[in-house]
Amino acid sequence: MLEKILSLDTELFIYLNSLGSETYDGLWLSITKQINWIPLFLLLAYLIFKKLGTKQTLYLLLFVAILITITDQTTNLFKNGFQRLRPCNNPDINTFIRVVKKSNSFSFFSGHAANSMAVATFLFFNFKHRIKYFGFLFLWPLIFAYSRIYLGLHYPLDILTGYLFGFVFGFLMFKIYKVAQRKYFPQ
Repeated sequence: MLEKILSLDTELFIYLNSLGSETYDGLWLSITKQINWIPLFLLLAYLIFKKLGTKQTLYLLLFVAILITITDQTTNLFKNGFQRLRPCNNPDINTFIRVVKKSNSFSFFSGHAANSMAVATFLFFNFKHRIKYFGFLFLWPLIFAYSRIYLGLHYPLDILTGYLFGFVFGFLMFKIYKVAQRKYFPQ
C-alpha cells in the first residue's frame, strides 16, 4: 500500500514538475525565497498593528515566532527520521525531471509548506472576522509550496503533509494564544 502511494506521488510529481518552462524558472526561484515575501509580511504586520495596537501586535508576533520554531523543528525531525530523498537527489528520476534548484537535505515533509500554512492558519483564525477577504492569505502557502515541486525539491505528498501539520500546529497555537490573550489582555 505504501509503495503504491509513493509511486503515485512520484508520478504526480513528474507530471507537475514537467509543466515548468525555462522561461518561468527565475520567477519560481524568486517565489521560493522567503526574503522575497517581506512585502507580504510587512503588509500583514501593518494590518495586524492597525487592528491590535503595538502591545498586542508584539504579543501576537511572539506567538508567530514560537509557532515557526516549533513547526520548523518538527519538520526537521521528520526529515531526518524518514530520510526521503528529494526528487532532485533521487537517482531513479533525477535524470529526466526538471531540476531547477538543488538541496542536500531530505524531503519529507516540506518545511516551506508547514511553516507558511501554520502562520496562515494562525493568522486566519485570529483575523477572519476582523479583516475582509483575509482568506486570500492562503494563496501564500499554496504558491510558496508549489514552487518546491516546480523546482524539483519536493513531492506532492511532502507538500500535503506539510500543509496538514502546518494547519494543525497553526490551529493549536491559535487556541493557546486565545487562552493567553484572555489572561493578559482581558476585554
